This record gives sequence, structure tokens and C-alpha cells, in this order.
Amino acid sequence: MRFDDLFDDLESQLEAELGAHERDTLAEEERFRVGRLELVERLRAAPRSLDLRLRSGERLRIERLAVGRDWLSGTIRDVGGDGAGCIVPMRSIAGVRLDDDAVTRSLASAPAPHGAPPPLAARLSLGFALRDLSRRRAAVEVRCPAPLHGTIDRVARDHLDLAIHEAGTTRHPRHVVGVELVPFAAIDWVRLP
Repeated sequence: MRFDDLFDDLESQLEAELGAHERDTLAEEERFRVGRLELVERLRAAPRSLDLRLRSGERLRIERLAVGRDWLSGTIRDVGGDGAGCIVPMRSIAGVRLDDDAVTRSLASAPAPHGAPPPLAARLSLGFALRDLSRRRAAVEVRCPAPLHGTIDRVARDHLDLAIHEAGTTRHPRHVVGVELVPFAAIDWVRLP
């Protein structure tokens, strides 16, 4: 009887040690997975309502619509947003305020299966999004150190040409006061009508 108790005790100790080792292994795998996550992946998995702090110090509350390779777009939720859209380069984001549930959701992002291409929006660059605005001839406000109003004439690799005109006017030669070359690095965000 004593040997039976001894073996039962040894068996339960071994099971406890194996369970602890398995938990440690799973915890290490999770730390490794989280260590590989990028901000863009977390924003794709986070709730659609985002509270962004930009490097300019501005706070921008948006309802996320799409997340590209190096940008995100959404509808402005702030007072006075009037349902206007925006495009925010990832490098302009200084912080994203999330509650505990949103943090958990953002960590749940799963990478695409090996060899599977990422979704189309995930492959599109900021330049692509801005070229779309240029094709639409939409009047925009480019938020940078000094906000600019105008229409994007063309988009190059690392900058855009903005025909400057008053907000509320169209890109007509009599309204355009000049064209400004704006480096992508200077853009905090772009407000759409």
C-alpha cells in the first residue's frame, strides 16, 4: 500500500511538472508571436473606433474604414467632423488609446497562412491612396505644420503636387494661387470632403 501511494505521488508530481513545462512553452510562444506584431496588424484587428494621438499633438477620433500598408483611412467622429473622411500615414501616429477589451482584440491578429498573399488593402501604399484622390480631383486639406487646402494634381514616389486654392472652391485656374510640392514625410493627415 505504501508503494502504491509513493507511485501515485510521483505520478502526480511528474504530471504537474509536465503541465508547468507546457504552460511555460505556450507562454514563450505567445511572447514570441506578440513580439513580431506590427502596429498596422494590431490596427486591423482592433475595434473600428480609434482614438489616435498624432505626432503633431492633435487627437483624431475616427471610425476606421481601411488599413493599407503604411496608412489607414476612416470617417472623422470628432465634433465638427461632419462625416468627413481622412487618410492618416502610419508614421504620423504617436499613439492609439484603447480600452482593455480593444487591446485584447488587437493582440488577436493572426498572420496570413504561409504563402498566402495579404489582403489587397494591406498591400496598397500611401501613394496609391493619394493617387486615388488625385484621379477623383477631390478638394482636400493636407494637415502638416501649416494646413494646406487644394487639389492633388499628381503623386510621385515620396511627395505630391497640391494645387493650392481656398477651401470650398474648385481647382479652376482663377482660384489656384500656386502649386506646392509636399513631401509625404511632412503630412500628418489628409482631410477629405
